[in-house]
Amino acid sequence: MIPFAIDLFNPTEEHRQLRDTLRRFADAELEPQAAAHDEREEFNLELFKRLGTQMGLFGLTVPAEDGGGGMDPVASVIVMEELSRRDPGFTLSYLAHEVLFVHNFYHSGNPEQKRRYLRNVISGEWIAGMAMTEPEVGTDVLGMRTTAQRRGDRYVLNGTKQFITNGPYGQIFLVYAKTDPKKRDISAFVVESKFPGFSVGKKESKLGMRSSPTSSLIFEDLEVPVENLLGEEGRATVHMMRNLEIERVTLAAQSLGIALRCLDVMTRYAALERKSFGRPLIEHGQIQRLIADAFAETEAARALVYHVAHEIDPQRRRSLRAASAKLFAPVVGERVARAAIQILGGYGYCRDYPVERMLRDAILLAIGGGTNEAMQKNIAGDIQRELAR
Repeated sequence: MIPFAIDLFNPTEEHRQLRDTLRRFADAELEPQAAAHDEREEFNLELFKRLGTQMGLFGLTVPAEDGGGGMDPVASVIVMEELSRRDPGFTLSYLAHEVLFVHNFYHSGNPEQKRRYLRNVISGEWIAGMAMTEPEVGTDVLGMRTTAQRRGDRYVLNGTKQFITNGPYGQIFLVYAKTDPKKRDISAFVVESKFPGFSVGKKESKLGMRSSPTSSLIFEDLEVPVENLLGEEGRATVHMMRNLEIERVTLAAQSLGIALRCLDVMTRYAALERKSFGRPLIEHGQIQRLIADAFAETEAARALVYHVAHEIDPQRRRSLRAASAKLFAPVVGERVARAAIQILGGYGYCRDYPVERMLRDAILLAIGGGTNEAMQKNIAGDIQRELAR
């Protein structure tokens, strides 16, 4: 358990400095470009690479002796929260690169694989992602149809992955495929986009997260060297499950950033900018209810997410709490964004304020990385298993 006296959100001076640095960066660099890149559905590649070349945000949880930041999941949550206050779409691409690839790869790869690939992704020279979802398979991971057949010193992959973040720009992906369809065994591979048989499909046009590029990836007799098998053949679900905790809690932290931004916009508007019937909007009971509920729910979600982040350990699964954070925070983010639009009225519905973009971005977080329905199923199953012990 976390000691009561600890600062839940900034447990060390290093965490506090990280948050201050990120907030300055987000205000000065992310905010000015966010609306335009959302409107044009463009990825800010140059700015993204600066996260690695100038800010050292790639490899944040990789030990310093291996070229990383040597920090913990709380630091990852801080990054996601602070960047999502300004541009959740840009931040989603960071999550795909940093959490879905770098963190997972570091804890699952062997020393030779790390020697070949880690420097490129930590520096930002290469953009990375993870390919699991398929056109007809989302939550049911074991139902995936992409196959990998061993042929001498190669695996040959065939199949299609769908809704892959960073797909159009990525040079390297962690790809999941079945090596024995009869046993439903899943294996993981490090795949470079330059490998023969690799191609990028249609870039998706989306409701939200529009500044984050999404596409399908197509594998047609894609040849992958045997040495690019990540871990043991047929055992990929082990590190897939191990990475879920930090994946879910960082996705939940995106919802925190959205909620905090919308809360700030709505309260400033209601208290300082808008009057109704001769009084500030915040003095009307209906508005007070929306603001009070939004504030209380955001505080509750934030405490839950950070509490879970403090307890994440790559060697010990805590799936129940991580699923709870992933279930609760996205609901709060979406609800607070909707309340902000209601308070701002016509201005909230238009693009003069960022809350309509925040609502569009918030909707994905109840779908991606495990739907709300999947989280409910997982939570109920974990509780049932605990009671059966």
